[in-house]
Amino acid sequence: MDPKLKALLVSLADEYETADFLAGDPSQFMHKVKGAKNQEATAFVASCLSFGSRSQFLPKVEWLLRCAKGDMDRWIRSGAFEKDIPPDGSRCFYRFFTYETMNGFLRVYQGLMKDYGTLGEYVRSKCGGDALKAVQAICGYFSSQGLSVVVPKDAKSACKRVCMFLRWMVRSNSPVDIGLWSDFMDKSTLVMPLDTHVVQEALRLGLLSSSCASMCVAKRLTAALAEAFPGDPCRGDFALFGYGVSKDAE
Repeated sequence: MDPKLKALLVSLADEYETADFLAGDPSQFMHKVKGAKNQEATAFVASCLSFGSRSQFLPKVEWLLRCAKGDMDRWIRSGAFEKDIPPDGSRCFYRFFTYETMNGFLRVYQGLMKDYGTLGEYVRSKCGGDALKAVQAICGYFSSQGLSVVVPKDAKSACKRVCMFLRWMVRSNSPVDIGLWSDFMDKSTLVMPLDTHVVQEALRLGLLSSSCASMCVAKRLTAALAEAFPGDPCRGDFALFGYGVSKDAE
């Protein structure tokens, strides 16, 4: 990697990986609750809804957290969500997710909790500390239960929301990411959360030559960013965010 580009990326990551990043970002919700299990459950639900306009999906996550009375883990385990989100296929919850879709997603998640304790324990038992295997395991579980809308059916797509969730769970010593799984998963194995915005900034910087948002491209970008952030390639997520902010301000 060109030394000037590397220096720019490191500088941007230093500037934007701060507590101020939480404002307007879905990662804010896991910081609003207490307890590791609750933080994990809140983070997973928030990440699954993190697509489209922030002005639309952030209020949906906020509403769910209010329904849960601040304890997403208890709300899901107890099945209390059935009252707040009845399986009504005609009512729209968010975008193409109906109340029935969300109810089904939470029921499957409740079943995973019953069988494994937490999503973290499930991943620990399946992935051997490798984040890509974790993406495959999470997608595979929900798909095997007949649910492949809220969580991607497999890891062929970029799986941006799952990769983002893993960044939150694995990276430690960060004002944003909480590192609950850092004891069993290596952050060097994380895959960059890839969406249209990230691809656009990576293309501007010459880190990518393809605009396709696939897992192959996400892995390619991750490898490129590992040159600037050895052992912690997803720190580049903050750098690309910062680059986009700086370009928009020009």
